[in-house]
Amino acid sequence: MKSELKSHIVNIIRTMRQERKMSQKYLADCLNVSRSFIQKIESPKTNNCYNIEHMNILAKVFGCSIKDFFPEKPL
Repeated sequence: MKSELKSHIVNIIRTMRQERKMSQKYLADCLNVSRSFIQKIESPKTNNCYNIEHMNILAKVFGCSIKDFFPEKPL
């Protein structure tokens, strides 16, 4: 099970992906990983999370700051 912080990051990225109507496959291609990797990350049942390199690429894909994935205040 993910920590509160990991869950927050994954939920923010999933929401951004869905708002932009991006598929898990598209995101996987951007990160050069498999679709099942994204599925595992987005599953609340696993502890998998994006690493800092992934988040840097995702910030470029979404046109935002890497800071946007983190909560304003510590959890």
